Amino acid sequence: MGDAYIVATARTAGGRKGGRLKDWHPADLSAQVIDALLDRTGADPNVVEDVIWGCVQQVAEQAGNIGRNAVLSSRLPNHVPATSVDRQCGSSQQTVHFAAQAVMSGAMDIVIAGGVEAMTRVPMGTSSSIPGMGKPKSAAMERRYPGIVFSQFTGAEMMAEKYQITRDDMDRYALETHRRAKVATESSAFAGEIVPIRTNGSFHTVDEGIRFDASLDGISAVKLLREGGRITAATSSQICDGASGLMVANEAGLKRLGVQPLARIHHMSVVGGDPVIMLEAPIPATRVALVKAGMKIADIDLYEVNEAFASVPLAWAKHLHADPCRLNVNGGAIALGHPLGASGAKLMSTLVNALRTRGKRYGLQTMCEGGGMANVTIVEAL
Repeated sequence: MGDAYIVATARTAGGRKGGRLKDWHPADLSAQVIDALLDRTGADPNVVEDVIWGCVQQVAEQAGNIGRNAVLSSRLPNHVPATSVDRQCGSSQQTVHFAAQAVMSGAMDIVIAGGVEAMTRVPMGTSSSIPGMGKPKSAAMERRYPGIVFSQFTGAEMMAEKYQITRDDMDRYALETHRRAKVATESSAFAGEIVPIRTNGSFHTVDEGIRFDASLDGISAVKLLREGGRITAATSSQICDGASGLMVANEAGLKRLGVQPLARIHHMSVVGGDPVIMLEAPIPATRVALVKAGMKIADIDLYEVNEAFASVPLAWAKHLHADPCRLNVNGGAIALGHPLGASGAKLMSTLVNALRTRGKRYGLQTMCEGGGMANVTIVEAL
């Protein structure tokens, strides 16, 4: 087996619900990212062999194979195929895994992986609430999990209770993630990642969800999502419009492109866990990944753990004894937004760039995913 290299990354700045990206069709938004990857590598569009694109709500504007529609909206020729992947919040992290597996096997040399979610235009839950079309939970699932309503909100509360994370812990974490995102933005740490998107006569280049004036008093004043709980909207990821992508190549692909890689994919794994608590899977998944990679948590220089809710990265760090100073160093989804199908490649873009900027070597990314799953990717910056 050969190696898989990341040769370029790109993402849009996050758009708030009803915000600056609301008028962009998800296929066109995806195409902006694909074209940026071509520009950043100088690649001949004809050398791209496949596009693998993540998306969770594959209905309406995101139906009909959104990956293929993204290709047809981009500068790629129509002989470049595409497929769409749904592994819930880890969809585009999984596309990176599939792209890496393709080039490592030698079946392909150059693949684009990424994802999109236009959450303003195709709201979360649309695909599971079409009138007259039934619900995802089958009769067999009901027998196995009687009376259970699978809910990430419930899972987030269960995580907080199980790992003894208080509301104050999460409020302070949320404040810190806004602070880190603010510092990263003001220091141009995201400049190498973000694809400027023209909207309303100007370019959208700043993640809209960041609260530059966030305060602990303001965060602490937000109402609980449920009586007696610990989670609030301020300690949850933000609804977000966005797209992200990476170009992945093997040694032969590097020679065809004539570029130097940004990073090497060192390890990939995915596991399933309890679908009821649901958001806990990154913990056992990280343990599995570290064992398979022959590494310890202390060997990892930076971690990107998706902030679906503050209880997730806090529980992950607490259980694995991970250094909080290495966790989501440029902020996370609580400040930057969580565009579902785009988040995996978005976090990978941020991780690779943060490693290189800080002169670090190894980074680990993991996501909690609907259904109780988690992907883990370990990369080595080059």
